[in-house]
Amino acid sequence: MTHSVRFTCVLDTNVIYPIDIRDLLFWFASYDLFTPKWTKHIFLEWENVMKHKGIPDEEIKKRLNKAQLAFPDALVDNYESLVDSLVLPDEKDRHVLAAAIKTNANIVVTNNLKDFPETYLASFGLSAKNADDFITDTIDLNNDIALEAFRALVMNRSNPNLDEFEILERFRKNGLIDSANYLHSLL
Repeated sequence: MTHSVRFTCVLDTNVIYPIDIRDLLFWFASYDLFTPKWTKHIFLEWENVMKHKGIPDEEIKKRLNKAQLAFPDALVDNYESLVDSLVLPDEKDRHVLAAAIKTNANIVVTNNLKDFPETYLASFGLSAKNADDFITDTIDLNNDIALEAFRALVMNRSNPNLDEFEILERFRKNGLIDSANYLHSLL
């Protein structure tokens, strides 16, 4: 059995905000399929996106606290000194790369690949993957546990309460087409 907890991944804001993508990533992480990492800066961006989307302050606090409680070791500290030395197409993404370097991550999971050039990331021993490719690879490494994590997500889902196929359809609408199809094939 391949155990991939050795994969440490910095989750960019754009894969944490869409609730369906975040749910699947967090369930996979809770089943030790990978180790998630993030920064205060990423959480601040997430909070701002939720405010912009009109999510009530109480709900925002609840989501942020839930993530921090579920993964108390995910917060990366002392990465700020690296930020100014990094060169990315969008300098607003430098904090994500700095956190990945600081925590010796393997992968940056982002749906904004154009801002994380492959060659530059490779010089730090890193790569970037979009959420769909990362999740598909994770399922591929460990079908049984990935399916177990997905089923736990379904069982614990409420508001709205959806079945496996409805949730897979939501994944597809959020760009997780290959991931949803892979999980579907395992059911």
